[in-house]
This record gives sequence, C-alpha cells and structure tokens, in this order.
Amino acid sequence: MGLFERAPQLDALAGAIARGTAGEGTVVTVAGDAGAGKTSLVTAALAGVPEDVRVLRAACDPLSTPRPLGPVRDVQAALGDAVEAETLLGAEARFAAQVSSTPTVLVIDDAQWVDAASVEVLRFLVRRIEALPVVLVLAHRDVPLGHALLSLVGDVARMDSATRVAAPPLSVGAVRELLGERGADAARVHALTGGNPFFVAEIARSPDDDLPPTVRDAVIASTTGLAADELEALQLIATAPDAFDDRLLPFAAAGGGGIDVPTLRRLEASGLLVRTPHGIGFRHELARLAVVASAEPGVEALLHRRILDAWERVGGADDAVLTHHAAAAGDRGRTLRYAVRAAEDATRTGSHTEAVAFLTLALDRLDGDTAERARLLELLSTEQYMVSRLPASLSSIDAALRIRERLGDHDGMSTAHDRRAVVEYYSARRREAERHAEAAADADAGAAARASAQATRAYLAYRRLDLDAARRIAAAQRATTTPEAAGLRLSITEAAARLVDGDTSARELLRQHATTALAGSLDEIGTTAYSNLSALDVEHRRLADAESLLAESIPLTVDRDIAVCRQWQTGMRSRLHLFRGRWAASAEDASAVLDGSGPPLAEIWPHVVAALLGVRRGDEPDVVDAHLTAATALAADLDEALTSLAVLSAIAERSWTSGVADARLDGAAAALDAAAGLPGTQWAVGELRVWLTRLGRPVAGGLDGLPEPHRRELAGCHPEAAQAWRDLGAPFDAAMSAVHATEATTAVAGLASLDALDVPATAARARRMLTQRGIRSLPARPRTATRANPSGLTNRQLDVARLVARGLTNAELAQQLYISPKTADHHVSAVLSKLGLSSRRDIVRAAASLGLD
Repeated sequence: MGLFERAPQLDALAGAIARGTAGEGTVVTVAGDAGAGKTSLVTAALAGVPEDVRVLRAACDPLSTPRPLGPVRDVQAALGDAVEAETLLGAEARFAAQVSSTPTVLVIDDAQWVDAASVEVLRFLVRRIEALPVVLVLAHRDVPLGHALLSLVGDVARMDSATRVAAPPLSVGAVRELLGERGADAARVHALTGGNPFFVAEIARSPDDDLPPTVRDAVIASTTGLAADELEALQLIATAPDAFDDRLLPFAAAGGGGIDVPTLRRLEASGLLVRTPHGIGFRHELARLAVVASAEPGVEALLHRRILDAWERVGGADDAVLTHHAAAAGDRGRTLRYAVRAAEDATRTGSHTEAVAFLTLALDRLDGDTAERARLLELLSTEQYMVSRLPASLSSIDAALRIRERLGDHDGMSTAHDRRAVVEYYSARRREAERHAEAAADADAGAAARASAQATRAYLAYRRLDLDAARRIAAAQRATTTPEAAGLRLSITEAAARLVDGDTSARELLRQHATTALAGSLDEIGTTAYSNLSALDVEHRRLADAESLLAESIPLTVDRDIAVCRQWQTGMRSRLHLFRGRWAASAEDASAVLDGSGPPLAEIWPHVVAALLGVRRGDEPDVVDAHLTAATALAADLDEALTSLAVLSAIAERSWTSGVADARLDGAAAALDAAAGLPGTQWAVGELRVWLTRLGRPVAGGLDGLPEPHRRELAGCHPEAAQAWRDLGAPFDAAMSAVHATEATTAVAGLASLDALDVPATAARARRMLTQRGIRSLPARPRTATRANPSGLTNRQLDVARLVARGLTNAELAQQLYISPKTADHHVSAVLSKLGLSSRRDIVRAAASLGLD
C-alpha cells in the first residue's frame, strides 16, 4: 500500500531526521490511532537516511505488564551490549553515550506500551539530545492520563526543536483511490473504517468479495485458503505479542512438533506477517488481535500454554514474557512463579511501578493465608510505598499483618508493624507510626526484625527532636547484633541528630552514608538520608548548600524511581525557592507535589509555600485559607515542632498582610514554650516571634540562641537584620526587616525592595503602614518590577542563569545542559527578559544579589 495523503507528514519527518543527524539532535513524535500508518510512515522516512547514519529500532511489547526496560534492553542488545538487568539500573548515561557514539536515528515503535523505567532512560536522553547527533522518533497512540509515557511526551513538548507529526484518517477520496475501480463503495468503507489506512487496505485486498460486516472479517479474509493446521499456526504466532521467536518454531506446534518452512511460506502469502528483530510478527497489531479473536473459545489459553512450554524448553525468555503467557494460559502455578521473579527483576532495575503490577498478579494466583502470601504482601506494600501509593501500601501491609498474627509468626509481625510504622509516618500520622514502631520492637522477634524496628523508633524520635531518646535507642541497639541495613539507618539518624545540634561536620557524614546506601542498592535508605539533610539545610538557612544538594539528589530519586522521596525533596525545594524569592520556581515545585498525589508528609511545605505565595500576591482568600487549613491539619497530625511553628508563622504573616486577626495565633505562645527546650528549633522560634512582634503581640523571652537576623530585629536593629538576611540570600526577609525599621530611609528602601520582588499585596500593606507612620516620600507604585530579581524564573531558567553568572558562553552552556547552542541562546534571552537586564554581563554583576552565586 502506498502512503496516501501522507506527503506533508513524510516531508516533516524526513526533514527533522535530516536536520537532527546533521548536528543538532532532536525528537520527533509520530502520533495516530492503531492502523493509522505510523510504522509505514516511519519506514518510508528511514529509506532516505544516508548510509553513514545508523538506524536503531525497538518496539514496546503489548504485554499485560511491560518488560522492565524492554526497549532499552533491545537497543543495547542490537548494539552488542546485552547487559544483565542488574547492570541497567542508573545506566541512563551509558545508554545515551552508546546511542550517540555515531549519528543515529533511534525509533521506538508502539511507545504506548512503554514501561516506566524506559521512560526515565529516554527522558535522560531527551534532556541532552540537542547536543547529540541523535534523532529519537517516538511512534505512539494516544494514552490516558497517568500513563508513564506522558512525562516523556511532556518533556518533548517543551523542546523548541521537537517535531510533532500526526497521522490523521484518510479522506473519502483517498479511500476511493486505494480501493481502485473495482473496489467497494468508498463512502461506505470510509464510514466503516473511519478512514483507518490499515483496515481500508485489508478491505481492498479482497475487491471481489462483498463488503465484510466488520473490520475483523476484513483481516480474517486474508487467511482464506489456509488449512486448519496452518490457521492454527497463524493463531499461535499471533499469541506472542512480542513477536514469535524463531527458537520456538521447532517446539510450539500441536503435538510437540514444529512449524515447518512450507507452512511459514503459506502464512507469509497471507500478507499478514513480517520479519522483525525479535522473530516473526504481524504487519500490524490490529491484524494480530483479529487473528487472536478468531480462535475458538478456550483455544487461546491452550496456545499460550504451548508457547510457555516451548519457552521453558528453549530457555532465555524474559520473566515478564513468561508471566504474560502463564497468566493468559490460566496456569496459576507458573503465573505465580514467573510474576514473583519478574517483580524482583523490576525492583532491581528501578521499575517499581511494574513491580507493583507483577506482585499484584502473583497474589491474585495465590490461595490461602500462608506465610508466602504474607511475604508477597509485604513486598507489595514496600513497592507501593516507593511509588507513593500509600493507601494501597497500608492495605497490603494490614493484610500481611493479619496473616502473620494468625500464624503466630513474631518475626513476621515485627516486620509488618515496622513497615506499617514507616507508611503511617509518611501519611503524616505520627501517633499511629509510633504505636506500630513500638509493636514492631517485639522481644520475641528475631534479631534482624528487632534491629529494623529500633532503627524506625530512633528515627521517629529524631524527627520529633527528642535527640536523647533517639541516641538512647541507637546505643542500645548497637550493643546487640545489627544487620547492615538497620545499622546504616541508625548511623543516618545519629548523624542527623548531630547536625540538629549544630555540628555541621555531620553534613559530610550524612552524604557518605547516602553514598554507601545507594552503592549497596539500599535506595530507600540512601534517598532518605538526602531528604533529611536537605530538610535541615533549608530549615537552618544553609540555602546555598541545600540548593547544591537538591540539584544532586532529586535526579537520583527520579533515576531510582522513588516517587515518595522525590516528592518530599521537591517540596523542600519549593521552600528553598520561597526563601530565595523565586516565586515561579517555588510555585512550580509546590504544584508538582500537590497535583501529583504526593504523600501527606511531603505536602506540608508545599501547602505552606502555596499559602504564602497567595498572601504575598494577593490571591483569593478562599484559596489561601484552603492551603493554610490543610497545612494546619497535617502539622497537627504530624505533631513536630518545626512544622507547627512554621504553619503558625504563615498564619501570622497572612494576618499581618490582611489586617485580620486569626484566633489560631492564640496558641502561639504555648507553642513557643513547648519548643523552647527542643534542639534545632531556633529558626522556627525566631521566625514566629518576629511575626508576632510585627503584629503587636510580642512574646516575652530572651534573645540568646536565636539566629542573628531574628535576634537583630527583635532587638530593634532592623538595618543589621536586613543585611544579615541579604547575606543569607533571603531577599524577602531582608525587605521585611527593613520595612519595619524606625529610620525612614531604611524603611523606604525596604518598600522599594518589596516592589521589586513583585509581591503586590505585601508591598501594599507595607505602604499603608509607612503612610500611617507619617512617612511621605514613598516610591510610586510600580506597574512592573523595576529591579532585577529571579522571582519569575522557572527551575530550568534558574539553571541557565546560574551558568551565565559563572561566565559560561552559549556553547559551554549548551554542553553543560545537553542542549543546542540555539536553544541555549533562546533560554538566555528569556532569562534576560524576565530579569529586566540587558546583557549577560549584567547577570554576572548581579549574581550575588540574585542568589545565583
């Protein structure tokens, strides 16, 4: 079949490939319904690729649960690097280097079936592709919301150089041309097929026949003339969604025989089959599905069983493929066995979403409340927790716990309570977490289970700043046998406690523990160390340190597919950006957590951030109230001084800005008293005391131990407080300290800073306050910000601005960010425009004041 009505699409695709392989890499998406001709279009475009350009093609398989890293493994195998699954975890850079070693067109067919781990590998490539001699072609159907492919397509949509090619249905005229003079009524065929090129072509293949009543009949018409055993062989081939491997041919036919060459030739004459890199496949997925549907009731399961038996004789099949066939065959035992193995493989490769699917499938095939069922439920709970499905994780671990209790298994009960404690904590339910952690410390449990429980207890004590209890629990546990994982968790808690106490040398110790954990594939432990270090850096206003750390750790959580820690750290970065005066980036991160169904523990700071952004911008009161109410409830459930005090400070700022009293502040003095004896709360205490003082409701207490900016302001030294904030890189806090100065000059300068920071509601309140004090020489209300500030820069633009501030040229910037020089120039222009600056040199000069150094 020719390419009817596809000339514009073919030109766009071929042009993008030509430009991309000539120097500046790019991505092309080819979207269309099943049968729209995406594969034919891509194949036609590839025919014009020069001989010195390498073409790599991989297809995603329509398995019930995708093979973890399926297309990535296939590409690496094609490159002669058939690595084991364990070595693929975190191998994004290796994959990108191999693919880009020579000018290459990499085609991923049927990307609607891609697995989550492959998406992350391809996203790594896409973020760097403009600096590589690579064209990535993604052919896919539309996918529903929540599909793993959408994050990759979203990245591509933001690329200036990307090309989107759509394969629309054929017109009636094209259908008429394709059917030819002897064809059926074109309008009828168009109405029946919706203009789908594949189905139209199938109908055109039998012009003398009556119009089939269904499209399936059009496909089955191609099999007319096949003998019964040949049709059975065709159905057998159709049963393998990832193509029928040649190695199976001698074993998979009825009676244990093989499919011989004459049979294959007669099947090929049907026009339905093609040779693929994986074996014998169908020219189109719809044809395969039609052939599968033609099997008599019960036959399909038998065909899957034959393929499964053949694979077990041949060996070498992926566990995900074996699981697919075992499940379709209705073989409960083998489905259970292979699904568990496939889940283990998915976990090793960082494909936690697929691990959840495989474990769920295995549990559906396991009868009885056995110890094995409890073990799989515990594994499922952990994987669900890793991908931030906390309600499901709680349900799974509860089921496991009930089984362990019925079996009288003290080790198992301890393990289940321990996992429940962790999930409850991330659900921001401290009391439940502590109750389960205590239950996990069962004296009748084994040493390993008790050690893990004590590590959880110590961590929970540290998080509520009861450092004495945390150290006491850790010391007692270390006096007994402690497995490596539990010992590492205890070490992380001990180092974090030292950092809370002000020992900054513990920062490097925490980083070392994180590295050790990640090197040992203890991903949850390693990323938790990063999460706690970043939280303490932000809380204690080590803003530059926090920024550097999060730039390193957030990509790790993405690469390792640990959504629960990624969301926590993204929430921390939203707070960091707020302190830095980067409103757009702060809002971007807060929304990413709140819109992404993050764990409640990770949502506290984004709610605080969103509320404060709304207060400063003057958003609708209902919107601000909703965020403050959610933050207040979460802080109450979590019952930790740092979050409780911060939420009260946000409420106080809202009250100051609006001029409306808030009854929730009546408990502020008691909250400060409760925090007075806790270590590490000095910044939270100082912030709340300053806001209460600004509201005219100061709290008695000494100033010793408070951070310098707060101590200076409470002592009436506002200019010095403002300078201390500027030194820390916190422009909004500096402006607020200045506005409250008794000296008119300092106060007016603070107002000008608020104007420049683009916080209209806060600036308006400050202007009214200064007017009431009798200060007349106030600056006019600006229509737009008049001074350079990074408040409007997105996270990507902040990356660009930092590199420009370091003096990098566009070429160097492009190399650093893996983009083309043209795209780098575009980003620099956008940064200059948003900062209100005229040259790169201006960014360098203003780097310190903008927090870019």
